[in-house]
Amino acid sequence: MQKVITDDLEALLDILPPHIRQPLCEQKDLSELLEVVLDLGRPPEARFPSREVTLNPKEVDEADIDYVVSRIGSFGDDNRAGIERTLHRISAIRNRKGRVVGLTCRVGRAVFGTIKVIEDLVESGKSVMLLGRPGVGKTTMLREVARVLADDVNKRVIIVDTSNEIAGDGDIPHPAIGHARRMQVKTPARQHAVMIEAVENHMPEVIVIDEIGTELEAQAARTIAERGVQLVGTAHGNTLENLMLNPTLADLIGGIQSVTLGDEEARRRGTQKSVLERTSPPTFDIVVEIQERDRVAIHPDVAEAVDAILRSQPVDTEIRWMDESGKIRVEKPPVELKKGKEKKPASRDQHRIHLFGVNRIRLEHMAKEMKLSLDIVDNLREANLFVTSKNYYRRKPQKVRDAEAANLPIYVLKSNTPPQIQQMLQNIYPLTGAGKRDSFQMALAEAEAAVEQIRNGNEGEVELSSQSAYIRRLQHLIAERNEMASRSEGKDPNRRVKVYKG
Repeated sequence: MQKVITDDLEALLDILPPHIRQPLCEQKDLSELLEVVLDLGRPPEARFPSREVTLNPKEVDEADIDYVVSRIGSFGDDNRAGIERTLHRISAIRNRKGRVVGLTCRVGRAVFGTIKVIEDLVESGKSVMLLGRPGVGKTTMLREVARVLADDVNKRVIIVDTSNEIAGDGDIPHPAIGHARRMQVKTPARQHAVMIEAVENHMPEVIVIDEIGTELEAQAARTIAERGVQLVGTAHGNTLENLMLNPTLADLIGGIQSVTLGDEEARRRGTQKSVLERTSPPTFDIVVEIQERDRVAIHPDVAEAVDAILRSQPVDTEIRWMDESGKIRVEKPPVELKKGKEKKPASRDQHRIHLFGVNRIRLEHMAKEMKLSLDIVDNLREANLFVTSKNYYRRKPQKVRDAEAANLPIYVLKSNTPPQIQQMLQNIYPLTGAGKRDSFQMALAEAEAAVEQIRNGNEGEVELSSQSAYIRRLQHLIAERNEMASRSEGKDPNRRVKVYKG
């Protein structure tokens, strides 16, 4: 099936003041428009996939803001509004008095055929979680999932549409969702309640939910799955590892707990006595990481994937993409095991980094401390990741524009400081390097060693290395299980745990 795109672009153009609409309509690549940004006291801008353009040198004033606001629906508690019977989203920025001083008018598009790459997974009846960075197309894919399941598979589908982003603004949903039904949410704080209401009142076979982000919503998702209803949703995070490190959402993939093994079992496994294990069956059976609009990484068995990551074993990840002819290609990275060697999966985190406006010496020094091996390339064409600073990115020099034109992922550092560089390395190398590779195991081993030191009388108290709040919680748990006391000291990102006799 070829992709068919509908965007109702005229409806969005009609809400813009004439002196902004006219130059926008003159753009040759208008069909690729992403959003229009109107900020009080600044010239209006239009954003496209590879460029930004100033639409008029005249600064946006209050009359321009009021012109747009008067032509759209009312804003909800999440400061989002829409245009009835369309998928466009208008988000407001307010001042301290509540007055709108900025607008982001984002184009909403229905793309028919976008789930071809995962259609078999969606139709399997299993619950599927979609992950990916903002703007990669999660909501677009979710909308198409609802239509295919409702129209092609003839299932009873209900969409819990918190911001009216899936089915559009107004009481009549956009035709892009087919025969799927839509339940609106009065305020984002009630999303979990509407999820449960959908199951109890309307007997769905499938529930589609965008942006599961709170503990209550994660609990509601588990309740729905336990009632035998298929779930298809998105959550905050780009990868499965992100969810594992998020204590709020970890329950979606089974939750993680610290378990103390007996001596014999620890020897059999070849591990520390304290290990991390999955708490329960995952809410979602399958996780799909959307890397690009037509390229995904699939964890077909979330339970197995989580267990493998916790045990530092290879993860069975399937890569799928759609080629130029529309044919689906599938690749499974090799995970061969050589005798006497540690089993290592082919990593999808091997970045070839091109630096622009970033201190290379400082970056390499930080990577050395974190035991990371970086591949820094001088030729932009050889790179698959572009790293620059906030100041350079704002000025949009030619090198930045070249990276955007090449559709390279761009990581923008707030500053060239060591903490920012460390955070970047931890983000782009999840669960790798001393910063995060084996972060679970390293935290446990360090806490376990501290307990032994104190128990043997070698130390009165032991200060552990700085960790995230989630890792610190696990270290406190180890101390407690070994009848030791512990406390956290310092300020993030240098906050750490001290273990001592209780």
